[in-house]
Amino acid sequence: MKIRIAGALMAASAILTPTVAAPTTKPTIVLVHGAFADSSSWNGVIGILEKDGYPVIAAPNPLRGVRADADAVADVVRNVRGPVVLVGHSYGGSVISEAGEGAANVKALVFVAAFAPDTGESAKDLTGKFPGSTLGPALAPPVKLSGGGTDLYILQARFRDQFAADVPAAAARLMAVGQRPIADAALGEASTAPAWKHVPSWFIYGDADKNIPPAANAFMAKRAQSRQTVVVKGASHVLMVSNAPAVARMIERAATAP
Repeated sequence: MKIRIAGALMAASAILTPTVAAPTTKPTIVLVHGAFADSSSWNGVIGILEKDGYPVIAAPNPLRGVRADADAVADVVRNVRGPVVLVGHSYGGSVISEAGEGAANVKALVFVAAFAPDTGESAKDLTGKFPGSTLGPALAPPVKLSGGGTDLYILQARFRDQFAADVPAAAARLMAVGQRPIADAALGEASTAPAWKHVPSWFIYGDADKNIPPAANAFMAKRAQSRQTVVVKGASHVLMVSNAPAVARMIERAATAP
């Protein structure tokens, strides 16, 4: 009977214990989605990374504000045992840069068609710094929130062309319906402490990105002294969906770098 009780207690403990990455010789990859997407946008990348033996966490991104979102991601990172590679897509780049600041176990940052703002800069500032973004006209009328402020969505009819032009139509349609809105204020919130200034960074983006101008991505990569920058020919803003192997390779390079 004692053995049965002990076994039951162990099982219950396993259920109640928060999930964290187990100790491993490889760093844990923490993926952070951006605006108008969700964690499922990393599915192709996750499959490759896990096959190659990496522990992976697709962290929830509330999309409410840079500091608040960074705190949510930092909580996840804090509970991971061992080194972490933080990976952000789009607005998620602002979040990982903020979340990585002061986190001793963050060994690298990977920006996937993502913002890497300097102190005092916002996503809106960087988008407008260079011509080429067509996001504004593709947005639906803002959704007013009962607590104040507004949420932004991309018009479903415009979603594929704007956001995911190189994704099969059926898959892009599902992405359009399931898109997560971002608070308008989040895109205008300035960064306070960018981790890319002292954490090694890698950049990958597509030359057909209609959300963040490729020139802006190039500018941010150069400014951050990117260890390696890869431009994927013909790739849209969601190259982690359309070019998952290329994105996974970049993440693994960051994970294995000294």
